[in-house]
Amino acid sequence: MTLVAQLAALLAILSTGIVYGTDAFCALVQRSALARVDDATLTTVMGQLHGVADRRMPVPGILGVVAAGVAAVLAAVAGHTAASASAGAAFLLLVVWVLLYVRISAPINRRLTAAADAHETPADVRSWQRAWDRIIVPRAVLQGLAVLALGVSLLN
Repeated sequence: MTLVAQLAALLAILSTGIVYGTDAFCALVQRSALARVDDATLTTVMGQLHGVADRRMPVPGILGVVAAGVAAVLAAVAGHTAASASAGAAFLLLVVWVLLYVRISAPINRRLTAAADAHETPADVRSWQRAWDRIIVPRAVLQGLAVLALGVSLLN
């Protein structure tokens, strides 16, 4: 694998690792903790959290997807089929993650942020959070598999 392809894979690992760590924390800790707070606290905390995260997290998220794609292409050009396949698999996993985020998580994030900004507690806020919680484990798994695939690409 060429040095530039390896550097792209490393950048993808670092960037994707930020998102993976965030999603894993949410799946392992946040869900249980939020089950113990009242609806007003849930709305305020999650609304504010998503408001900040949705502004800051696209940078590592997009960087990870792009760097994985670059690593796959550069490894293919260099004739490193296994490295290209691993990085390509990571790229595809990350694209699926983006689709899940955009279609399911982001709309819920926007509703929670709007409710928190308006200092309102929607009657169905728990159902919003349950819908968000249902997708966080698959999101974390996709990110974890992508980091693993990128690591494997460096071994080839």
